[in-house]
This record gives sequence, structure tokens and C-alpha cells, in this order.
Amino acid sequence: MAERSEEDLGVGVGPWPGGPEAWPRDPRYDPELLATGDRRNVVDEFRYWSVEAIRAELDRRRHPFHVAIENWQHDLNIGSIVRTANAFAAEAVHIVGERRWNRRGAMVTDRYQHVRHHPDVAALAAWAGEHGLPIVAVDNVPGSVDLIDAELPRGCVLLFGQEGPGLTPEALAAADRVVAIRQYGSTRSINAAAAAAIVMHEWVRRHAER
Repeated sequence: MAERSEEDLGVGVGPWPGGPEAWPRDPRYDPELLATGDRRNVVDEFRYWSVEAIRAELDRRRHPFHVAIENWQHDLNIGSIVRTANAFAAEAVHIVGERRWNRRGAMVTDRYQHVRHHPDVAALAAWAGEHGLPIVAVDNVPGSVDLIDAELPRGCVLLFGQEGPGLTPEALAAADRVVAIRQYGSTRSINAAAAAAIVMHEWVRRHAER
């Protein structure tokens, strides 16, 4: 549905000009896209590239932070978080809990992103421990540290909860630290996908090359 709406809006490019004789010989290019056009939501650098080629190139430049999301209620925000993780070149996204998740908000960016599954928080914590990655939980609970002041390691797992209930007690207990986003209005919390975007951008602001 997302790709069809993009095509309706004239997003992307049409067939490569000049026909097959003019096609680039670089193996990263997808012959079908060269022939029919590329209406995907990708940056110009990757126009006409195959999915496999894009993933391979992103693997060369991914950042050393991971994103983990608890999935107990089939939260619609998960897809949006995956899309943001792709935008900021996260190393991988980890789905904790139910294996199936709502992909609609991802806008097919999960094709280019490594997505792993863990049956529960204990499994995620074990994986993070094996890889020497501290878990940074994000929730505005008592004892959390303001994100602005908190240490945000270069290599880490950013752990987010469900819309509404936030992180489970098990997730908070497994975290090496808990950070919260400073707010100034009347609402108790902000949207889970928005919170994830803020924290990922803060990681990029501190650690990513410009």
C-alpha cells in the first residue's frame, strides 16, 4: 500500500533512460527497477539498487547501537520505531515478546534492517551480556535519569516499552540504566515512537560522524 501511494504521488523515478543498452553494468542495480522505474522511499544514492545491495551497503555504515522493543500488545508504534531505526542506521532491531509485529508503520524499511526476535526480556538481557552491550531503558519512572544528563554509551541497546504501560518491571530490572525524556506540558508521557526517535537522535548527536 505504501509503495502504491508513493507511485500515485509521483515519488521516485521512472525507467532508466535509453533502454537496456544504456543500463549501468554495476551488479548492485536491479534490472526490473531499471526497466520499470523505482518508486520506493529510498534516498537517491540507492535508486535502482536491489534490496540486497542496499542492505549490504548499509551494513558497512551501521552505528553500534541496537534498538529493542517489548511486543506484548501488537503495538502499532513498533513499525514506526523500525522505520526510525533504519533512518539512523541502527545495527539491529530486537523484538522482545511476540514474534509477530505490526509492520504497517515500517513502510517496508524492515527489508533493509536486521530484525531479531527474543522470546522474553531474559533472553534479550542474555544476548546483550554476551555481546558486552549495556541496556539503556527509556521510561519516565521514579529513579530515571534525564536523557540530557545521562550517559549514553556508544555501544548499547536502547530498550523501549509499549504505548501506555511503558516498560515491564522485568525490563526495568534488566536495564543497566533508565533514562527519561524531559517534558514541559500537561501530558504524563509522549508517544512511544516519538520517544524512540528522540533518544535515537540523541545517540546520533553524540556519537555519529557528521
